[in-house]
Amino acid sequence: MDFDFNIILVPLTLGLAIIWLLDIAWWHFKKQRGLAASPAAVRWAYEYLPILAVVLVVRSFIIEPFNIPSSSMVPTLYTGDFITVNKYAYGLRLPLLNTKVVDIGSPQRGDVAVFRFPPNPKVYYIKRVIGVGGDTVGMHNGQLVVNGQPVPTVPVNYQADPTMVAQMYPAGVSEVEGVLTAEQAAQKGQAEELEARYQQESPAAGHTHLTRHVGNTPWYLQAQFLAQHSPEVIASRGQDWQITVPQGQYFVMGDNRDRSFDGRFWGLVPDENLSGKASYIWMHKAPGLQLPTFARNKVIE
Repeated sequence: MDFDFNIILVPLTLGLAIIWLLDIAWWHFKKQRGLAASPAAVRWAYEYLPILAVVLVVRSFIIEPFNIPSSSMVPTLYTGDFITVNKYAYGLRLPLLNTKVVDIGSPQRGDVAVFRFPPNPKVYYIKRVIGVGGDTVGMHNGQLVVNGQPVPTVPVNYQADPTMVAQMYPAGVSEVEGVLTAEQAAQKGQAEELEARYQQESPAAGHTHLTRHVGNTPWYLQAQFLAQHSPEVIASRGQDWQITVPQGQYFVMGDNRDRSFDGRFWGLVPDENLSGKASYIWMHKAPGLQLPTFARNKVIE
């Protein structure tokens, strides 16, 4: 999710609004005296400003569409899912500036949040909220712990959809394998799924979700944030670490725990980086010349 459509929408809407105001204040006055005809830009303002204004308000303050570009949130979200994001769940924010103007709510443990990537705010990320301000979050012997209490976790026998598994890795250039054909990418996902195990996690009352674990990647060696704040993560091979989340910030992880580039690597998400709460999968589009499907339509938990 690398492109912010508001970069185009906001200037265009403001430009047409300025033309509309100028017409009221100046050109309209001249036209009454027969001194000027309506320029084309004025006609465009009257025709398109209401449409663009409605789109801007809806996308900025109510609901916004996003697509999922990676497998970091499997099995909750798969590459190619199109989702809707609740824009007011975490407060109303000005487009582009992302400044909160009305405080309505804040992320809760277990929420799937969309946010501007802290090291590069031009890019949007989607992860699950594990810890909120004031929480102490960590792992103890491989068990997720929040504020000294183990998060209830139960192994489950989950059978992933083979079609979704085949789409988990995109065809093209890979940092490890080089260039992957579509068939090779599908085989990579299928081979990995044979080793995957799933757990049901309950981070808050009335909330459960699935997490995916592969376990054959030493992710902890690249987890610079954890290595800096909890050095035992290296010696324990990722099984033991602990951090405290400052107020106004959030600690996030992907549901595909061994295949997610998340807060363990780059740190915390400040409140000002939040964009909204992922709420619904409304469409899925497989790679290539494939028609979209609506079979995965469901509420995001």
